[in-house]
Amino acid sequence: MSAERPPRPPRAQRPTRAERNPRPPRSNPSPADYVQPARRVAYEVIAAVRADDAYANLLLPTKIQRAALNTADAALATELTYGTLRMQGYYDRVIAIAAGREVTAIDPAILDVLRLGAHQLLATRIATHAAVNESVSLAKQVGSRSATGFTNGVMRAISRVSADEWRDQVVAEATSADDKLAALYSHPVWVVRAFRQALLAEGRQDELEELLAADNEAAKVNMVALPGLTPPELRASLGDLDAFSPTGFVLGGGDPFHLMKEHDGTIRVQDEGSQLAALALTRARPVNKDERWLDLCAGPGGKAALLAAEALAGGAFLVANEVVPARAALVRNALAPVPLDVPVWETDGTTIATRHADTFDRILLDAPCTGLGALRRRPEARWRKQPKDVAELSGLQSNLIDAALSALAPGGILAYVTCSPHIAETRGIVATALKKWGDTVTQLDTAAVVQSLSESKLDLAGDPGVVQLWPHRHGTDAMFITLIERTK
Repeated sequence: MSAERPPRPPRAQRPTRAERNPRPPRSNPSPADYVQPARRVAYEVIAAVRADDAYANLLLPTKIQRAALNTADAALATELTYGTLRMQGYYDRVIAIAAGREVTAIDPAILDVLRLGAHQLLATRIATHAAVNESVSLAKQVGSRSATGFTNGVMRAISRVSADEWRDQVVAEATSADDKLAALYSHPVWVVRAFRQALLAEGRQDELEELLAADNEAAKVNMVALPGLTPPELRASLGDLDAFSPTGFVLGGGDPFHLMKEHDGTIRVQDEGSQLAALALTRARPVNKDERWLDLCAGPGGKAALLAAEALAGGAFLVANEVVPARAALVRNALAPVPLDVPVWETDGTTIATRHADTFDRILLDAPCTGLGALRRRPEARWRKQPKDVAELSGLQSNLIDAALSALAPGGILAYVTCSPHIAETRGIVATALKKWGDTVTQLDTAAVVQSLSESKLDLAGDPGVVQLWPHRHGTDAMFITLIERTK
């Protein structure tokens, strides 16, 4: 006699089909869908830059640390991230040709996968099958089934054509000479034109392609050793002194953040151009004891720390001002290693003279700008900024330089600085201020000042009243510096 069957559970208690045959969640892909950790990290950063306006230079180190990548994988993730972001404009043109559609018609997450894959195929030694297969696996995890097939097709189409042939195809579709440069060097057309105009002001417009190419090269790791707080011989022991800044060096290798921690923040990462900008102000003439200095737009605090070290050595007082509270906190952290009491104000810089007119002997105005001079370090900035941003910022820059000149004591010096070479943010702002203030201000021979403090001869061109540094000519960010003295 057969055993009695147990009663069937009520329908509500029966396992569903999904429970009887569970499928692995997307967060736990099958081995066939494996994506190397370095590629996964690179993709996550690229996607966050697009979707959340994240900053790659801030997010990438955190992602690398959380993924516990070894040195080799961390280097690969860094190359894939920055290489893809730098050449995004070029890769979009390649992808559009290979896909037969505009990139705006492609799902953004899948477009990020394709950009990362195109970089691997066209600019690295990664094996074709690895680049294609892992791109497809990544597409499975972030897109639909149809998107996976689409990714496979586009990646294979790109892989069948050599890098040189792709270059020819992209050039053939350019609509003008400027569009050709924009395509090949992966810059927006308006940025290409702005750079040409800035070089033209120096009579060096023939350097345009060299400049665009330099923007797509990884910047060296420049460090600053805060003067008076580090032994002079320490610079030479830590890196290459073949540089311009008397406080700087190029790190020869190793982790810069470990070095910063080891020396309690008196050694820190800072571009040479930023160092020269701060030192141009502090060393334009000898410092008198009890001078009053102001860093008007101090965030995130790198220049403020160097100013503080110089103020400590010269017996000057320094105040740092930063209107954004979060950035003001960064300024306080940056100043912590310097044994000098530096108040950090959180005041609107455009109103500083209402309470502090005719007060300061030296003012650094590192004005908010488009940041077009730092595209090597922040490659995504070229895709975020628009011409309208220049117009909006130039109004703020004019108000700030006006306020700074009002806050200067007679005989005081203002250093107007931007990390952008755009004429409207640099020479245009200065020319307007000089005209408005007339014979009460004088533009100093800034080129002579910077040459006098530089450890090597700088190739400077054009008006000696300004210094325009360049990545292709000086290996620095494209910092603009001018010194203005208030005479009355």
